[in-house]
Amino acid sequence: MSPTQWDLPPELCCRPMAFVALTGLDVVYNAIHRAIWDAFCANRRADRVPISFKVLPGDHEYPKCRTKRTSYEWYIPKGMLKTGWMNKHLNLVPALVVLFYELDWDEVQWKEKQSECATKVEIVRTSLQGRNTKVAVVLIQKKTPLPPGEDLIASERAATLCNACDLSGKSLFVLPHTDHLVGYIIRLENAFYEHAQTYYYTEIRKVKSHKEFLNKTTHQLLFVRHQFKIAFFSELKQDTQNALKYYRTAYNLIHELRAHETNMLEIKTMAGFINYKICRLCFQHNTPLDAIAQFRKHIDLCKKKIGSADLAFEHAAWMSKQFQSFGDLFDEAIKLGLTAIQTQNPGFYYQQAAYYAQERKQQANHLCSHEAAVCYPSPDPLETPTGVLDFYGQRPWRQGHQSIDPPDLDKEREGILALQRKEREVLHSELIIALLSNAVAQFKKYKCPRMKSHLMVQMGEEYYHAKDYTKALKLLDYVMCDYRTERWWMLLTSILTTALKCSYLMGQVKDYITYSLELIGRASTLAEDQKSRIEKNLMKVLMNEVPDSEPDCDSAAVRAAQGLWSDRVSLAGNNEFTIEVQDCIPFVQCKAKFLCPSFHVDVPVQLQVFLKADCPHPIRFSKLCVSLSNKEYNQYCMIEEPCQSSDILEPSTQETLCLVPGKTRKYSFKFVARTEDVGKKIEITSVDLMLGGESERCVFLNWRGGGGDAASSHEALQATRSFKRRLRLSESQMDWDTVSIQASTMVISRVPRISVQLRHEPPALNNEMYCMVVTIQSQEDAVARDVKLTAGLKPGQDANLTQTTHVTMNSSEMCDDSHPALLPDISIGELQPGQKIEKPLYILCSTTGSRIFLVHVSYSVTTVVEEKEIVCKCHKDETVTIETVVPFEVAVKFVSAKFEHLDRVYVDIPFLLMMDILSASPWPLHLVSSELLLAPSMAAVDLLESQVEQVVLQTGECASECFCLKCPPVTSGVNTVASGRYVISWKRKSAAENVPVVSTVITLPHVIVETIPLYIHADLPSFGRVRESLPVKYHIQNRTSLVQDVEMSVEPSDAFMFSGLKQVRLRILPGTEQEMLYNFYPLMAGYQNLPSLNINLLRFPGFTSQLLRRFLPTRIFVKPQGRQVDDASIEAA
Repeated sequence: MSPTQWDLPPELCCRPMAFVALTGLDVVYNAIHRAIWDAFCANRRADRVPISFKVLPGDHEYPKCRTKRTSYEWYIPKGMLKTGWMNKHLNLVPALVVLFYELDWDEVQWKEKQSECATKVEIVRTSLQGRNTKVAVVLIQKKTPLPPGEDLIASERAATLCNACDLSGKSLFVLPHTDHLVGYIIRLENAFYEHAQTYYYTEIRKVKSHKEFLNKTTHQLLFVRHQFKIAFFSELKQDTQNALKYYRTAYNLIHELRAHETNMLEIKTMAGFINYKICRLCFQHNTPLDAIAQFRKHIDLCKKKIGSADLAFEHAAWMSKQFQSFGDLFDEAIKLGLTAIQTQNPGFYYQQAAYYAQERKQQANHLCSHEAAVCYPSPDPLETPTGVLDFYGQRPWRQGHQSIDPPDLDKEREGILALQRKEREVLHSELIIALLSNAVAQFKKYKCPRMKSHLMVQMGEEYYHAKDYTKALKLLDYVMCDYRTERWWMLLTSILTTALKCSYLMGQVKDYITYSLELIGRASTLAEDQKSRIEKNLMKVLMNEVPDSEPDCDSAAVRAAQGLWSDRVSLAGNNEFTIEVQDCIPFVQCKAKFLCPSFHVDVPVQLQVFLKADCPHPIRFSKLCVSLSNKEYNQYCMIEEPCQSSDILEPSTQETLCLVPGKTRKYSFKFVARTEDVGKKIEITSVDLMLGGESERCVFLNWRGGGGDAASSHEALQATRSFKRRLRLSESQMDWDTVSIQASTMVISRVPRISVQLRHEPPALNNEMYCMVVTIQSQEDAVARDVKLTAGLKPGQDANLTQTTHVTMNSSEMCDDSHPALLPDISIGELQPGQKIEKPLYILCSTTGSRIFLVHVSYSVTTVVEEKEIVCKCHKDETVTIETVVPFEVAVKFVSAKFEHLDRVYVDIPFLLMMDILSASPWPLHLVSSELLLAPSMAAVDLLESQVEQVVLQTGECASECFCLKCPPVTSGVNTVASGRYVISWKRKSAAENVPVVSTVITLPHVIVETIPLYIHADLPSFGRVRESLPVKYHIQNRTSLVQDVEMSVEPSDAFMFSGLKQVRLRILPGTEQEMLYNFYPLMAGYQNLPSLNINLLRFPGFTSQLLRRFLPTRIFVKPQGRQVDDASIEAA
């Protein structure tokens, strides 16, 4: 029997659809018929009714219907389900036969055409004799029919055609061949589907009618058969709920059958078929938990129904196929939208299928290992007359036999032997690998890395058993890193052992050496004798000899491998290998470290390499070399001891490069760094250890960086967490766990031996030439040459600070934008030992805020390192943070002659401009001078002289200036004018004479200017005296081009009597002035309010006297009346 005997039949796995046969269509030569057929079959969408169409000739012979049985009384069934039954109802026996015939209602030869159509219908009925298959006729017409009832001829002829063909009106259809052909076809399909539903319903009732004739004694198989048929017809009818119900009933009936060796296979086969149907429908109904529960129940019921012990491999094959089929169903449901999870996905079922496939392989190896003398039986007991079985699950040599005992024991033995011999031809490894591959894909999809790795190992081992060593090695090599990372040492050892066998059998020298290095190391769980054997084989390979074969290898494969190894020995070239050991765990551990994270250029760089062997026996190396990022230093980091073959086999433990198992060896190197590498990092790029000799085979073990392998990081972590007490070891002995890797170091400049001091008086004042004195003193024993000073704003700060900071060393000039923020490489020359030099630095900061200033002094000096004279470049940096503050604040205000605040001024009327300078500096300020620069729109009343010249302001003190100004007439439409600028020249009191004076320019605010029609001012003494006349003269000026009528009155006051016009009306010509004279007579002493003057302008009704009063004095101080002193009073005093 073929290996595919366990595959489920395609008619079981497909979706059952109603079968409709189409006759009368010539799809080859008739274009119209071809278009109709394409409309039925091409590009069927999911929303169209599920029908399977097939074009058949009109005289096609359908399967004949058996004579209906009238009684089951003496009937003994020969099996459960015939092998051709499902295919017959899917593809051979139609539910409906549709006859297509070209006939229009207005056909001239109607009678002849009608007769011909009836004849064709009769032929179809004859070929379907005994079947309940429905027959329908479709008339292909050229014209679009009229709506029903409107075409009387069509109605009449349709009735006569139905009578002639013995058809009901529902079985006659019209198909107009128009542009809307697909729409008509879809309507036809729906009608066909209804006819098919009726047919399958009739078939279900027909099967159910047999139940009353059956008994449970002899007809148990028929109960199962009938339930299966009803369920299958229900599926064809698309009634999946009822189908599921009948399949479940059939499944339960199967397990009620009495099982024995002769019918065990048939029971399991049918149980598998029905279980497949149940699970498929559960997934289709979106009840996956029901499908999983059914499958588990199925496995529990069947896993112990092994059958014949001689054919136990068949049970394993059947179990494997059950799991595979369910996995396929599960995966198909997921593709259709079902959601799976990590713990429940198809991968587990594929994995179990692979497990049973492996069990099948083991049992086949055990049961089918016949001697060569045993021949395949003749005649072949597995052949049948028709080439296929009559019933599913039966033996070919005893078909239809249902008794417990086989009818012929000899035939039974021959049949079992034939099955065993056929099983030997099965490629079990291919089956197992395919199933494992499916499982791996699923576990990868659902992110189960450990399950994936586990199954990949099994795949690799299966490839190994199948003698496909290349694929085996590829898979095993892929998963090794996972097991190394997770520290599964026992599993890793097992994988490495298999990989070593593969590399040996393929003659792969490099792979063989790589796996040997790891198998004799600390991660290997092999016994010591096994490690010793592998180590000896490794030494043989290094000596260019053929290694001994690995245990448990196929003898034929070993002989082929020995030939491959002999060829490798004879080849002269390709005897040098480099093995990257960073990602594996070799038998040698390596740690390299620089003694310090950084070295000064005048101190030798020191490097140490620690090696430790974990192999069973001492081992001798030929060369140790450390590669650095600067290859010029590699020559100083190398040890080489050429060895002979005898040294490899029996190394002396006293030699430098001989490693004793468990002992740590330290190798030290040192070299002088180049001055060009100051500021650069030196890194260990790799450590190479050469095993073997150049005359035979040599292997370079290469560690990237400072060493370490796949297990080192975890071992170091465990060592730091360990509470194990550490023993004190001698200097020659070292605790491996305490050694750390330091793979890089920095070459830094020599420690400078100069002092740099900064002297200054913070904070700096805005815009001043701030002086900072830099003092440099040499403390070197030799002459410091090429001394250079870089000073100024430290780079890397805000760009705005760079633009507003300027530095110079010339005190006589003021800094501007042309001066940089940093003065680089100012040459100082040479400094003798102990010599001191001072350099003043002047800084101008045009904005306030904090700034970091850098003073960098570099020089070169000659020194001796390791008897080698080198020129060292040294530098010393000093940084200082200086805050810049505002030196003073200037307050500007406009006041009237009475020192009252003005928010606006009037044309040609004098006012006062006051300046208040408030010192904000913590140091005394020297105000050298000040200057008022008036705008053209302002004019000075008096001479503009500085009133704060040479004034020194302490912190918090204030200096004030006052200027009398007036505003000339302005052009019309202008209401604000500029005042000008105020310039203050100043510097710090402590600044040297040669430091430039700072000029701070303050832009004065604009002021509102208005014109006034009348201006008045008064001339009066500075004080009065009680009971003495006080003359007051009022000057009234007309500032307009109009004659002004002025009403003026004086209000009396309790403090004064006055003489003059109390109320008067004046007329003042344009641009002229009128004077009014009054004599006030004070009555009381002290500050007294003058009589108020009220003025009304008749031409300007909105003009009030309140505006004019601000130009007039309102109060005056009145002194008391003095006594007359005579001589008598003096004498009395």
